[in-house]
Amino acid sequence: MTGTDHGTEHHRDATRGHAPTGQVPAQDERRLHSSSFGRAAVAYAEHRPDYAHAAVHWALEAAPGPRVLDLGAGTGKLTATLVALGHQVVAVEPDPAMLAELRGTLPDVRALEGSAEAIPLPDGSVDAVVSGNAMHWFDMAAAGPEIARVLAPGGVLAGLWNVFDDGVDWVAGLARVTGPAAIGPRDVPGSWRTETARMHLPASGGADAWFDSPEQAEFPHGQRRTADSLVSTLATKAGVLVMPEQEREALLEATRTYLAARPETGHGEFTLPMLTSVLRVRRM
Repeated sequence: MTGTDHGTEHHRDATRGHAPTGQVPAQDERRLHSSSFGRAAVAYAEHRPDYAHAAVHWALEAAPGPRVLDLGAGTGKLTATLVALGHQVVAVEPDPAMLAELRGTLPDVRALEGSAEAIPLPDGSVDAVVSGNAMHWFDMAAAGPEIARVLAPGGVLAGLWNVFDDGVDWVAGLARVTGPAAIGPRDVPGSWRTETARMHLPASGGADAWFDSPEQAEFPHGQRRTADSLVSTLATKAGVLVMPEQEREALLEATRTYLAARPETGHGEFTLPMLTSVLRVRRM
C-alpha cells in the first residue's frame, strides 16, 4: 500500500493491539490513513521530496542485479530516482489516482496496479524491492512472503524514509507546532531508528527465516521550500488529510504563523534540512 509517515500515541498503542476505548482498531486506522493519499495525488506529486542518491546507492549496493521493484510507489518519487540512477524499474501501487500520476510523469516505466500483499510479478523476478515512505503501511504477515517470493536469492529489501532533521532548532520547533499528525515518530531521526527497528520488516512465521539481520543508515538530504510550499507539503501527510476540515485548517494556519515568524523561513526560499533514512535486509 502507499503512504507517508504518520504516528500518534494512539497509533502506537493500536499497533500493539490495544486501541483506546471508543477509537478505531489498528487495522481500520491503518486502512483509513493509507487510503487517504489518492485525494491529494496531485499535491503529493508536486510537494513531496525525492530521495538522497547516496541513500539509494546504499540501499541497493548488495543487490545481485539491476532489476528493482518500487513497491507502494505512490506518484513515483522514488521511482524517478531509481530510473535516474540507471536501474531497471517496475512500479507497483494500489491507489488509482497515485498510479495515474506516476504513469503521467514516468510514461516509460512499467507501472502496475497491485499491493505489497499481492504483488503482480513472477517468482524471483527482481533483484531488489524498495519502498519510499510506504513500508509501514504493509501488512507484513501477508507482504513478507510475497516480497520473498518475487525476490531472487540474495536480493535486497529496503525501506527509505525522508525524515525532518530535528537537530536543527527551527525544525524541532516546527515539530512541536504541528504535532504528530504532521510530524510523527517516523518523521525525525531518533524515533525513526526505534520505530523501524524490525517493526516494518517481515517478522513472523516462515518469512522471518528468509531475511538476514536488518541494517539502518541515514544520509543528508534537503528540499528547497518556501513557507507556503512547506505548508503544502505537510498538508499531504496522512494524519493531516484525515483531520476534520476545521481542525486541519487550524493546524496549517498555526504552521504558517510559525514559519512566518522564524528568520530562517520567513522570507523567500530556504532548504528544509532532512535525512533519507534507510532500513535494509537481504534475502537468504
